[in-house]
Amino acid sequence: MVFTRGHHPAGPDTFAPSVRGGRGVGVKAVASVLVAAVLWGTVGPAQIWADTGAHPVSLGAARMLLGGLVLTALMARPAGLRTLRLPGTRRWLVVSVLVTASFQVCFLQAVERSGAALATAVAFGTVPVVGGACGLLLSRERPSSRWAAGTVCAVAGIGLLLLPGGGGRADALGVAYGAAAGASFGVYIAATKELGAHGADLDAAAPVSVLCAGLLVSPYLLIAPEGLATARGAALVGWLGLGTTALGYLLFTRGVGGLGAATVGTLSLTEPLVATVLGVALLGERPGPLAAAGAALLLGGLVTVSVPERRRTPEDHLPEPAGR
Repeated sequence: MVFTRGHHPAGPDTFAPSVRGGRGVGVKAVASVLVAAVLWGTVGPAQIWADTGAHPVSLGAARMLLGGLVLTALMARPAGLRTLRLPGTRRWLVVSVLVTASFQVCFLQAVERSGAALATAVAFGTVPVVGGACGLLLSRERPSSRWAAGTVCAVAGIGLLLLPGGGGRADALGVAYGAAAGASFGVYIAATKELGAHGADLDAAAPVSVLCAGLLVSPYLLIAPEGLATARGAALVGWLGLGTTALGYLLFTRGVGGLGAATVGTLSLTEPLVATVLGVALLGERPGPLAAAGAALLLGGLVTVSVPERRRTPEDHLPEPAGR
């Protein structure tokens, strides 16, 4: 997930841009963000369903290279690219590239080991926790009671997944990869906020981050190319790169400007919901009782920090969708 100009998360894929309130919630804007969240929710299920045998790191590299190239061509402009050389932006761009690569590699490996439903729950249940911690460390933003409750749910949920007899496909390494993916995206949120604060054009920064992250991981394409050159492998890379990355991002940026942050945060919950439904209904994933309870706690924490309060200021901040 990525951010557009003017979005500065406060505490994926699910992330939290802040957008101006007071506008009518247009049907087209809602539809664009909702479709983007649905597309992002298909990443894990598509990886498992295609069953290409491709190594997750190679798959992530191919996805980032293809999606990054398309996004850079469509979104980056010379004037925007020049802002990435402003004082203070370079180090945060480097951080953004590193955590973008980390998210892709860790998330796809979490899906391979634990299944789409559990991997998505762990990753996106962890995002608000790390995002809030980064906000406290970098901006001295005081965590809310909702963030504290969401953190408790996330920690308890991961604890349940790690207990012996958790059932399903969850294992310690798969959960660790999922948590690392969520942590990477939480740091990405903070890096994006700092880039915007230092004057970077985020319409240029986000595509460049994706493309450079793909280049960073690209040597793995030579180490483990198996499964990518087949018809199913090419179709999977095409879907992940063009459908979930390029198209998903373009739809999100088209709709997010006309919505309030509360609405965006709520719509973002569609991503883990889609992954869970597809994992259970189409892939036959059946988490055991403890694993199901852990996933429910993780998603419950995500709902806690994402669903808007009854009345807040127009500049409220919430966790944003994911995307990648």
